[in-house]
Amino acid sequence: MSTATLELARTVLRTEASAILSLVDRLDDDFVRAVETLCGCRGRVAVTGMGKSGIICRKIAATLSSTGTAAFFLHPGEAIHGDLGALRDDDVVLTVSSSGETEEVVRLLESIRRIGARMIAITGDPQSTLARAADVSINCGIDAEACPLNLAPTASTTAALALGDALAMAVLVRKGFREEDFAALHPGGGLGRRLMRVEQAMHAGDLAPIVTTSARMPDVFHEMSSKRLGMTCVVDEDGRLAGVFTDGDLRRLMMRTPDVLGFTAGEVMTRQPTTIERRLLAVEALKLMEERKITSVIVVDAAGRVEGVVHLHDLWHTQMV
Repeated sequence: MSTATLELARTVLRTEASAILSLVDRLDDDFVRAVETLCGCRGRVAVTGMGKSGIICRKIAATLSSTGTAAFFLHPGEAIHGDLGALRDDDVVLTVSSSGETEEVVRLLESIRRIGARMIAITGDPQSTLARAADVSINCGIDAEACPLNLAPTASTTAALALGDALAMAVLVRKGFREEDFAALHPGGGLGRRLMRVEQAMHAGDLAPIVTTSARMPDVFHEMSSKRLGMTCVVDEDGRLAGVFTDGDLRRLMMRTPDVLGFTAGEVMTRQPTTIERRLLAVEALKLMEERKITSVIVVDAAGRVEGVVHLHDLWHTQMV
């Protein structure tokens, strides 16, 4: 029994993998036209399909949305009962149907044309009603389902999902979607933490510890104590970073002389401290702190003015480390 079960599972995986691979050599100008249609969409992309294809449509819509193309799932059954009101003439409708004859989807075609939205079809039958009605049709046909009865949608839905991913990734590249764009759309979870920028984690404004080079040590101690970062930035008269003074600097200073109150920040600061710019990924700031064996790093602008301070503890609190 176990041998037969494993062999069936392997057959399913081989069949579905073969269905995807068969699409590779079949891609042609229709795929390129579909990408151009999606990139040229001035409205939103409505992705619609029924049953198991509908589940695939939800995933395609989610992938498009998360990569910079506004998209939503339109249930064909609900659409013919009023949800067509969500469509505008500057939208694109992406339809998925293995047969190309799904009744609920076919019933939408006339209304979509009347609204004026453009339509892309992903179907297994290039001669189907859906394929012939679409502005662009992509052949997603398969030889057989992975189901032993050749009935349950398996290989066909896998192929449609993969083709939807291919469309989304091609559109992503064509639009010039960047890592920072992705980060802006994924502020939560593991992806959000991995793509967090320094500016999102740093202490800025009144929360950043800053003193001038002429500040006396009592004022330096007060700034370090009130901001609770174990350090303070030291800036010159023009507001540009001149150095840094840390708890470690204080300990080393007290070992040399017991009378530390008579100094100014400029006399005891460490010059040329480690700095970064605000758009750097927070994980890169973490790597830098680990390499330099420091607990904080100063964020400066192009002119060398202090914009903030990011501390190792800030990254701990975001569960980055």
